[in-house]
Amino acid sequence: MSDEEGQTCYTIEVVLGDDTESNVSVSDSSSEDEDLLYPDDTEDTRDLDYVPPPSSRYGIDDEDEDCESPLTSFPRPPPTRRKTKARRHRCSPPVDLQTSQSTQTEPSASSATSQWKKARCSTLVDVQPSQSPQPGPSAPTPTSQQEKARCSTPEDVHPSLSPQSGSSTATPTSQRKRARSPGSSTPSRKSSRKRRLTFAENGDGDGDKWQDREEEDIKPTPLRFMPAQKPGPTFDTSTAWSPLSLFQLFFSASVVKTIIENTNANAAKRKEAGLKFKWEELTVKDFYTFLAIIVYTGLVSVHHRADYWRQQWPYNFSFPKEKMSRDRFEAILWSLHLSDPKEDVENEKKRNTANYDRLFKIKPLYNEMVSACKANFQPYQNLSIDERMVASKARISMKQYVKNKPTKWGYKLFVLADSSIGYTWNFNVYTDKTESPMVHSLSYTAVMNLMVFPLLGSGYTLYTDHSYTSPTLFTDLSKKNIGCCGTIKKHHNGFPQTETNDLPKKAERGDIRWMRNGKLLFVKWMDTREVSMCSTVHRSYSGQTVKRRVKEAGVWKFKSIPVPDCVLDYNKHMGGVDLSDALIGFYSVRRKTMKWYKSFFFHFMDIAVVNSFLLHTELFKFRKDSTLKKPLSQKIFREHLVKNMMEFAGASVETPPRPRTTCMPLFYDNGEGRARKHCKKCQNDGISRVKTAVYCRKCNVPLCLSSKKNCFQLWHDGKKDRL
Repeated sequence: MSDEEGQTCYTIEVVLGDDTESNVSVSDSSSEDEDLLYPDDTEDTRDLDYVPPPSSRYGIDDEDEDCESPLTSFPRPPPTRRKTKARRHRCSPPVDLQTSQSTQTEPSASSATSQWKKARCSTLVDVQPSQSPQPGPSAPTPTSQQEKARCSTPEDVHPSLSPQSGSSTATPTSQRKRARSPGSSTPSRKSSRKRRLTFAENGDGDGDKWQDREEEDIKPTPLRFMPAQKPGPTFDTSTAWSPLSLFQLFFSASVVKTIIENTNANAAKRKEAGLKFKWEELTVKDFYTFLAIIVYTGLVSVHHRADYWRQQWPYNFSFPKEKMSRDRFEAILWSLHLSDPKEDVENEKKRNTANYDRLFKIKPLYNEMVSACKANFQPYQNLSIDERMVASKARISMKQYVKNKPTKWGYKLFVLADSSIGYTWNFNVYTDKTESPMVHSLSYTAVMNLMVFPLLGSGYTLYTDHSYTSPTLFTDLSKKNIGCCGTIKKHHNGFPQTETNDLPKKAERGDIRWMRNGKLLFVKWMDTREVSMCSTVHRSYSGQTVKRRVKEAGVWKFKSIPVPDCVLDYNKHMGGVDLSDALIGFYSVRRKTMKWYKSFFFHFMDIAVVNSFLLHTELFKFRKDSTLKKPLSQKIFREHLVKNMMEFAGASVETPPRPRTTCMPLFYDNGEGRARKHCKKCQNDGISRVKTAVYCRKCNVPLCLSSKKNCFQLWHDGKKDRL
């Protein structure tokens, strides 16, 4: 210890080793510049019941265990293995600090008081003296080996260290290093305190070490498959089912009746609003003809919808113009409505409230479609969940953007499909609105809503991608006897973050690392890039291989590399939703429309047709039809469906036909006399201000008809040429 200009400073160095003991060395520092590095704080710490946290500028962790109230003691955590040096910071002088083989000078009381005003500290100091000096008049006598002191002002100083007038004891001015008592824990970094869950904390196994493929893994107990019903079609498979009868399982008579009534009500509402268009009451015959034309448009594609009714080559199709006129089809499509217009008005009044239903306009068909999909088929053991996009660029808040999908803009659906045949078993429309706060994440809630356990049963294996995979979800489904497997992101909460025995940066193709926590298995596999998996039904590695094309010595050749079991099963069973999307995309009936609910109507028709086709292929396995050597392809199935719809429409009860209207000249009569209007033919020829009292009864167009000018004949002759 040295004395320079009556100022004495102490520096305490603490080195924490593997043991619980702390080696404390005290050295003297008389530099006056030390106080300039740490200016005085402005906060008041006189309240003895409150200990402010150490400032971050001193390099002290906010969550340090040693920053505790002197009146409250907490159990200390076990010491860490890493050797750490305490960071330097300014604190109060230690309590009864005694150094070995040293003597202290005796500054004046006024000098000690001024030095105490410069020193401000809000940490606890636990110091164990190395040696006790001989008692003397100039050395303070220690009252205990460990004492805790908190000093901010001279009034709060320990009595043994407070400056007294005429005292000969020296008071240190600053302390640059933090001292820790024996057995206290080393400072822990905030990142380590916020580390993710590891197996050592929650589960069995080594906890912080990845295993390689040479190390043996336990084989999980196979799930007992107990479905609620026998897998396959749930209706009578012994009878013959036509394509139309299968389609009517989804578009039932009640659904068709509801749509017809709501469409007629919507057309009447438009007529009352003053919109001028020709409308006749929609019947079952007209509606099935309308559906047949929609399915037909998926088979025969043209650039414009009006080309189906053109008579010139190459658009001179006999169907659909022989069954329904273009104006009639456009009028039905324009007035098509799925919900009751009067109830729509009541729902609109609830906008911006919790009772507002954003899917109200599609609910009648949406609910019936979901119920029919679940009621007519029992899935096989393997299921998959994924997203599906219904293409749309409408300016509506339900529209989503998913960059990894082929259809990036549109409405998003969560779909649960059978992995073996691609049957859409359940689906939910994502509305981007949460009516009630969710306890779990959106992906967790979506999966649980799709998995209707009373209708499914138990023993199923669910495959998901990284958007839905989570250890929490897999654990909860495992408790319900549902196995899970899927890709997972490495930074996901619950994924082991240890780097012990991890895959090297330049790992070879086929390298495997795995870690198990009870039923949860985490696997890392190196292919062209690193693949991370999570499963509750697989073992890490059973010796299976997969062929990959690799380049060795400048020559490309096929090589067998090891592959985990979960990767093989994932590639085999994950594509259920993708298969369903592909079957829909081959002959989709979707058309551009200005109404968002009509986009869903077209998509629901696609689901109904594809599911009907898949049921047809399943029926062929149960019932051997002598007339068919193999099930129909989807194209032939749709052709038969259009034919059955037209036959059903022709057999429907028809209303008495109205007298056929022909082109006949009539006179305008307003009750007071003959009215006159501008001739349509003359206007088209560029001759304006020519009025006539004659119009065509069928075309409802004013035309000149006199001995000198016959626009009536010229108009109808030109109309035939236009057709």
